[in-house]
Amino acid sequence: MISFVKRPKKKIAFSASIQYNLNKSGERWREVEQSGLPLLPGQAVMLIGEYQHNIDPKGRVIVPAKFREDLGERFYITKGLDGCLFVLSGVEWERLQEKIRQMPISKARGLQRFFFSGAAEVEPDKQGRVLIPQQLRDYAQIQKDVAVIGASSRAEIWDAARWAEFNSGLTEESIAEAMDILEL
Repeated sequence: MISFVKRPKKKIAFSASIQYNLNKSGERWREVEQSGLPLLPGQAVMLIGEYQHNIDPKGRVIVPAKFREDLGERFYITKGLDGCLFVLSGVEWERLQEKIRQMPISKARGLQRFFFSGAAEVEPDKQGRVLIPQQLRDYAQIQKDVAVIGASSRAEIWDAARWAEFNSGLTEESIAEAMDILEL
């Protein structure tokens, strides 16, 4: 199915449908979802997969190319749960801020301090590496080997040994219980 839309877009992309601006010759193709509806800037993405990397002596780690595409040119790294680091796109970062702002201040204070105090806005270099600040590496106990994993709307960076330990603790029983809650 071919759809025509009157919206300019800087990004050249192709998905299940094609959209082209008929009013301005030479305007570029735009990214669309499977449904053919426009993919809005910063729209939620699905980050999946697990990648093993090393952290270099300067504290930089490679963010997988697929994750970089979905996270955008600049994204945020902050303390996460279970001893990992959360990696959030600009849109997800804004969503997190907004949700915390809507909470009663007595409950929001701790979350604000936890997520925002050590957060860093990062931009990958030409090799796809980002610098993880020392305080975040210390928090996640990151030594040399790291696991960069997709976790739906965010990525997570783990010390590889801690990720293996955490992952081995997931039992079929605990997964089955969670699936029951989700009615899957």
